[in-house]
Amino acid sequence: MNIGQRIKRLRTKNGLTLEELASRCELTKGFISQIERDLTSPSIATLNDITAALGVSLAEFFANDDDEKLVFSMDDFFIDERSDTTIRWIVPNAQKNAMEPIEIHLQPQAQSFVIEPHEGEEFGYVLAGRIALVDGDKRYVVKKGQTFYIRGSHEHYLENIASTTAKVLWVCTPPIF
Repeated sequence: MNIGQRIKRLRTKNGLTLEELASRCELTKGFISQIERDLTSPSIATLNDITAALGVSLAEFFANDDDEKLVFSMDDFFIDERSDTTIRWIVPNAQKNAMEPIEIHLQPQAQSFVIEPHEGEEFGYVLAGRIALVDGDKRYVVKKGQTFYIRGSHEHYLENIASTTAKVLWVCTPPIF
């Protein structure tokens, strides 16, 4: 990792000049310039001050998002097959993200896991079949090509009410699957 380039990238992204960043960190403009050009290395304490001024933690600063994978194929999916339900985690390690998408396949008359009330929202798109969305004491029929959007304020689950396999793209925020 090139610390200097990363600091410069964050500084310019935040619209700060060398002077402004130096002032916020109680450092000199020349010292910040030397760090950005990798002519010197900051101490951990100084780097912590710089990252705080840039609005990121040290952990976020050192997170390697340059090589973060953005496109996934079936080879990347984690698949959990049960007797009447298949769950495909279609974005690996999504629990670290703000959203967690899954593709769930429900055999006829099968039911998904029950989601307990939570702070968050969920979106679903029925790719195939027909399901019932059971949200608290209410039941909604959702057919192929239709979507649902709910808050996580009630216990809820999906149930396949058709004679064919139902497939649903289900996205939750925050991740709970």
